[in-house]
Amino acid sequence: MNRQRSFIGFIVAGAIALLVIAIASFYWFFAKSPANLTASTGQPNATIFVSKLSPVMVSLLANPDRLQALEREGELSKLKTSLFAKSGIDYKQDVQPWLGNEITLAITTLDIDRDRENGQQPGYLLALATKQPEKSREFVELLFSKRALGGANLAVEQYKGVKLIYDNQDLLAGAIVGEGFVLFANDPKVLRDAINNVQAPDLNLTSSPEYQKATKQLPKGGLAVAFLNLPIVAKWQGLELPEQIYDSEIISLTLNPKGLLAETSFLTSSEIVSPSSPLSKPVGALQYVPAFAGLAISGSNLSNLGNSDLAKLWRQATATIYGSQEDVVSRLAKPLADVQKRWGINLPEDVFSWVQGEYAIALLPQEQTPHWIFVVEKSESVEQGVARLDAIASSNGLSINPLTIDKQKISAWTELTTATTKTDVKHRPSFNIETKVLGLHTNLGNYEIFTSDLETMNEILTTKDNSLIDNPNFQNSIAAIHQPNQGYIYLDWTKSQNLLERQVPILKLVEVLGKPFFDNLRSLTVSSYGTDTGALKGGVFLQLNNS
Repeated sequence: MNRQRSFIGFIVAGAIALLVIAIASFYWFFAKSPANLTASTGQPNATIFVSKLSPVMVSLLANPDRLQALEREGELSKLKTSLFAKSGIDYKQDVQPWLGNEITLAITTLDIDRDRENGQQPGYLLALATKQPEKSREFVELLFSKRALGGANLAVEQYKGVKLIYDNQDLLAGAIVGEGFVLFANDPKVLRDAINNVQAPDLNLTSSPEYQKATKQLPKGGLAVAFLNLPIVAKWQGLELPEQIYDSEIISLTLNPKGLLAETSFLTSSEIVSPSSPLSKPVGALQYVPAFAGLAISGSNLSNLGNSDLAKLWRQATATIYGSQEDVVSRLAKPLADVQKRWGINLPEDVFSWVQGEYAIALLPQEQTPHWIFVVEKSESVEQGVARLDAIASSNGLSINPLTIDKQKISAWTELTTATTKTDVKHRPSFNIETKVLGLHTNLGNYEIFTSDLETMNEILTTKDNSLIDNPNFQNSIAAIHQPNQGYIYLDWTKSQNLLERQVPILKLVEVLGKPFFDNLRSLTVSSYGTDTGALKGGVFLQLNNS
């Protein structure tokens, strides 16, 4: 088992390296503009080795050395050196001469021996494209000869015309297949299966109808691609999802003048239901969100959100990651969860149900609990919804008081509290009555605006021409997203980092692993492009500093 973990550690390091290489390369791409940095193919060729039952496959579709000119502080060189340090392999001398334009990593099977009694032992396959087969063959011989000199117990066999070499002690197997690929695996059975997949094409991922359908969604010029067989991923993680809507997912990473665009498509055999009509421009509600907002969510028609495929995807994803969608809401949207608890309301039923037009929800960064803003386009249903909130406030013992800020009439939900001050000469306590504001709302233009506090409402009413919709960073981010779409989730990383770290502690570990990337991350924008036949499409744009 320790030997198994040893090789798994090597594979995990390779997977992390693959992602870091792909991400780190984007920092200064357009500043240095290497004209030859393009993906050699639109799709990975190593899919012929991968079973159609594989849960996950990730591919980099460019030679890492073509990314070398993009690094600032030698990140790629350090990464390559550290990966091969323990093997006695010199990357520049032994690998660089033959490495081609594809690196694919796949989990090929959930259990190599299919024996439940000894636990799951996943099969891992690493496929490296070669441009000089003879030199790559020399590399494989060198790698295993060094292991033999170190005392490893090697075995060699011929399988269907392919020479397999494997180290029985450290669970590493290698082979050269044809003129195109060098294969490594954690068990010779994984290599035999990979060869079988080539010779019996109906077994490999290329022949999978789900994969073929997914690849039709790929944009041109992708630098990396990942494919996930979602039911098998759930099985691998030991999950029984209450609602399995989506069958597979494909993700493509492409370069953009301002950063990195990850586009994804979730495939399903069910009919897709859009939450609202697509939008061809940002919603006007964002004009009332201050430019310094840390998080902003905007779109149209919240009333239908719960029945949409986007909501079904949310439930499937959050159940997979957290076990329940309620838990992820409490972690990532604590201010909104606090509103529900304090008021005794259900946001989807008591608020979102009457929002049929444009809306914007925003969090403003603060030391402790961030302030919130909710802007909704006015309609008859909105007027009825506000009246309902007033009734809920009254039933919870709150008062509804009129206020004026900058000549604008405001309605405030307030609570009276008492505070003890110093005692008098007869040692009797003195009390002050204080008014605590729990929320405010007002009409402005064609919108109803709700805020958590007076300071935020004052910021909206008194600060002109400083809204998020006019923020250059926001404009650059949404410019990368396809239109029309279903709206945006915009996260200003520099303003929200501390808040997210408090709500999601594991994020700090992720930041350590991807420090060069997170140090240069400016913002993150997510959008759904609506639907296609059997596919829910979306994108995540990562805006980088100095890009």
